[in-house]
Amino acid sequence: MSAAKVKMREKKMRNQPASVQYASPPQPADSSAQRNAPVAGGGGGDGGPSGVHPNTERSKNPQPRGGWVRGHQRDGGGYAKEMPKYITAGAFAKARESEVRAMLKAATKTTGSCHVFGALPKHMRRRAMSHNTKRLPCRLRDVANRMREKSLQAGSKKKKEEPKCKSRKARRQHGNLLLEFNRRQRKNMWLETHIWHAKRFHMVKKWGYCLGLRPVYKCYRASYRAMSSHCLLQDLSYYCCIELQGEEDELLAALSQLSSKQAGPTFDAALSLSGQRQGSLVLYRAGRYPMQPLGPVSFLWRPRAQGSSHRQLWIWAHPTIKQDLLPELQAVCRCSEAVLPPAQPAATAAEVDAALEPKPGKRPESEQGTGAKRKQTFKDASEPPAKMILGDGTRSPTTPLAWRSSSTSMVISDLTMEIVRYRLIGPQSHSVLVETMEAATDCDGMDGSQLPTLWWPEHCRNQSHMDLHRQQADVFHLLKGVSSTGELPSGTVLGLTVDDPRLTLPTKKVKALPCVKQEQGEEEEERRRRELMLRGAPAHCSQSSLWERRVRDNVTDNKMPNKLLNHMRSELLAPGSRLSPAPPQGRVPVLLVQQPGKQVYRGVRVGGLAMSLKHSQNKGAAHFPHDYPDCPAGARFQEEQEAELLRKYQRYPPAKRTNYIKHGCLAPFWCPWQQLAEEWELILRKGDEERRGDEERKGDEERRGDEERRGDEERKGDEERRGDEERGGGEAEPRRDGAVTTLPVRVTVLRNRKSLRLLSGWCRPTTSKGQRAPRRGGAAPLDRSAVTRFLSAHGTSLVWVRLSVLLKGRPELHAMVCVPTADDLKLPAGIGPQEPPHREHFRRRKKGFKAAAASPSGPNPNRPAPEGAELCPRAALPLPHPSGVWPDPLPSVTAHCARVTLGWVTQGDFSLAAGCGEALGLVSVAGLLHTLLLQPAARRGTLLLRNPDSLHYRLAKVNLEV
Repeated sequence: MSAAKVKMREKKMRNQPASVQYASPPQPADSSAQRNAPVAGGGGGDGGPSGVHPNTERSKNPQPRGGWVRGHQRDGGGYAKEMPKYITAGAFAKARESEVRAMLKAATKTTGSCHVFGALPKHMRRRAMSHNTKRLPCRLRDVANRMREKSLQAGSKKKKEEPKCKSRKARRQHGNLLLEFNRRQRKNMWLETHIWHAKRFHMVKKWGYCLGLRPVYKCYRASYRAMSSHCLLQDLSYYCCIELQGEEDELLAALSQLSSKQAGPTFDAALSLSGQRQGSLVLYRAGRYPMQPLGPVSFLWRPRAQGSSHRQLWIWAHPTIKQDLLPELQAVCRCSEAVLPPAQPAATAAEVDAALEPKPGKRPESEQGTGAKRKQTFKDASEPPAKMILGDGTRSPTTPLAWRSSSTSMVISDLTMEIVRYRLIGPQSHSVLVETMEAATDCDGMDGSQLPTLWWPEHCRNQSHMDLHRQQADVFHLLKGVSSTGELPSGTVLGLTVDDPRLTLPTKKVKALPCVKQEQGEEEEERRRRELMLRGAPAHCSQSSLWERRVRDNVTDNKMPNKLLNHMRSELLAPGSRLSPAPPQGRVPVLLVQQPGKQVYRGVRVGGLAMSLKHSQNKGAAHFPHDYPDCPAGARFQEEQEAELLRKYQRYPPAKRTNYIKHGCLAPFWCPWQQLAEEWELILRKGDEERRGDEERKGDEERRGDEERRGDEERKGDEERRGDEERGGGEAEPRRDGAVTTLPVRVTVLRNRKSLRLLSGWCRPTTSKGQRAPRRGGAAPLDRSAVTRFLSAHGTSLVWVRLSVLLKGRPELHAMVCVPTADDLKLPAGIGPQEPPHREHFRRRKKGFKAAAASPSGPNPNRPAPEGAELCPRAALPLPHPSGVWPDPLPSVTAHCARVTLGWVTQGDFSLAAGCGEALGLVSVAGLLHTLLLQPAARRGTLLLRNPDSLHYRLAKVNLEV
């Protein structure tokens, strides 16, 4: 019998009772074993040859069951053909009891699939039945519904209660929408433009907010054209605003501990202190400059009030800096006492009764029908209001918002998410603002006594305020004749009060353009415009009502709803005309700040976080937190970026992953800045020691000729003195393996303005498109003594550089910046050297081969490692995870490849502004100076770029911008 038949027999006999037996097929007549085989169900008349009654128990020595065959047999298949003469009822029923029980069990128990569809014939089974049980026959629907409920309960431990109101109309009610939106903002806050962005952008959850990353439509080149020729809008309301109030001298004395004038203008700069310009700087921990930076911030002083020394300062910072900046400000200002918010007046009993009393013409809830829909008429006072959202993405709702000092008059307030901030990028940004906003109209025809809760009627009653408002409106009107925003001084501030922009929307979407020709008629106006472009707005015009919390709260609480605005528009005689007079609550205070750079509506394009990064790359400026590895926020960003890139790398199948070990890339997902700075310091230190030793030996040989002519005693003393000098000349302690060890030093980025100008002159920056040659008059010449003095102050620092590929090539993230050899500089611009393929020693170890643990030369043993560099023995390293990536600890980052590494790229792409590939990154100051010193003057400042997934080097020109 075949194996398939044996398995089928075993499957069929698995659940059968012991009394059921199957006879074997007919065998030859001389087979006595088959003649004496028992028969299921009965035997011969007198018990058969075996002498056992057919209804008794099975024979103690059963015969083998190898003769069973499936299906009907022509000759009976060995079954008995004669009926027994008599049957004992008790014995027969007892023998068939187990068979009946097995039959009932098999009929009630579902085998294989546990679904009720198994009871249907195969031609009636459909996939749709699992989703719609009404397709089943009526006799099986109840069983299917019960099984479906069990599966749902097994999937979710606790079944959520279905909402009482399922209609979309009820879900889309304004009050219910606000409550639902507030519930969805518990973890990540929304900006005021979130709904608009969510319909058009890919949203990401970063820094405690929901922010737009990039549009869903293709707009890369269109966004660049908007930035270069028109306007690009970005919502920066997620930036944190910290307000400081107090005496001017006390504020300046406290803030001076967080900055240094060596890195640029500080809080006490004359133009910034007057409130006429916005300032920016990098803050450090108190008294720790140049170590431990916190990050870049921008600040704005409120103009001085006449006869008062009390000042008000706003500091705008990235949300990743706030958790480190706020404790430092509290420490230097000694503001540790929390200021509780003002208590809200409790509702009286009469007000509560009035709220609970049903409106006339409306039945109370007790009289309404059971199935009628009910609207919420009273809300518990303990619940948050529907319009207010407690807290923000950088603090919890229970954290205090203000702190004051018990010894001084200084107060620190957290204004995050209280002020909306937009950034317009492009030469026609001022034209968009002029066409979008109009100066607020006065309240001459309004009765101020009837509007006691609005701030603008009260503001209009003060004549000095209205005179200032007219002056600010005249300055704002002058912007129409300015051809480009870049003509205004950097950081110019203009305060203004405008009408609600929703009241001045045009009927058609038109592109806002400057009106230069129409505004050049009057000489007086042209003179004022030239003065505006030369000196900026006057200091007193920088004043704004936006500085007052009372005004901000009044504008927020009395904002005109869209429903009322649309109703007022519907009553106009001419559709599309402007509402006149403007509603009294439609006045908004704003502050206009000119954004420095190299190069909403009304035709503007809107960008997200990705376009903000491209904007920084196009103007050649460092972007936070990408280009700040020495800040806590930058270190956290690098860790998050590494984890994200590693997850993306592991999602690819192994055959589709780039083998970075074979490409000679040690760190494709992060940049070991600390290890880079330490290795370059060791390389230069050991080189200086050997150079000093050579000089000493040369001088000793010259002196030895003179000493030989003298006495033996003088020569002996000179040799002893020379031995002492050689033993004491080193500064570092040698290790057993010959390498030099030093104490770890925290890496920093060079931000000293004077040092950056000197280093920029030594690099000989290119004068290609979009760049200009710096003034190098009076700069110290590049020689070994100047380099030694420079490294004594900034030996372990990194410097931010801009690299332009000479001919072709597109730099990528974490591309390596390397030192070219003398032969590389002789190659044409479009031809670069090649990196030899590396060998993956870890895969050999997995196959059973042993790596040479004593070989410190790395994957390229023919090239000696740079002096002072140390490699970890690969035999002692763990297996890489995942494959194709170097594990920790890394070997020497400078001596791993055929070209010595200087640094890495943090931003890289093809630049539409320069027409070539450009990269922004950080390099070691020591390595850069060492490279510049050895390069010829004609090719000075030429470096190599190599992407992580490529073996081809590209020649690039380095440029340092101060």
